[in-house]
Amino acid sequence: MTAAALRHEDPASLSARLRRAQAMTPSLMLDVMQTCRRVPSLGQSEHTARLMHLIDAEAWTDTALLLMELELRLWQVRRIAYDDGEWHCALSRERELPDWLDAAIEAQHADLALALLSAFVEVQASAMELSRPGAPSVRRSLDPLYEPAGCGNFS
Repeated sequence: MTAAALRHEDPASLSARLRRAQAMTPSLMLDVMQTCRRVPSLGQSEHTARLMHLIDAEAWTDTALLLMELELRLWQVRRIAYDDGEWHCALSRERELPDWLDAAIEAQHADLALALLSAFVEVQASAMELSRPGAPSVRRSLDPLYEPAGCGNFS
């Protein structure tokens, strides 16, 4: 885990804060931006100025979409739908695959920006688990104490 990740709250607690929030606030958006790896490296570029302008204007959905564009270059919005009082957002790496084959990350919230940012934080959390610099990206095996047992009666 990097030093920047240790300084800021973990994605699970940020995800819980996003789910509990009634509406987006500038401080919550800045907390989400603290989890980003690419945004601080942009310095005072055009993208940073645009992000700050969107935050000042409280254009939360546009800010969330710009953060996704900057941070999650391999991910795309697969679906945004409004159903039964909630926004449902799905992010995917393989948007052209059928739904049943795709491993999309989904989130929902009554506020569109919070639904988008919840999915954004979930993608960041899954990416943090799967990729660590200098370590091979092999998924963890089952519990070492796990041992399959045969229960058949072969008499």
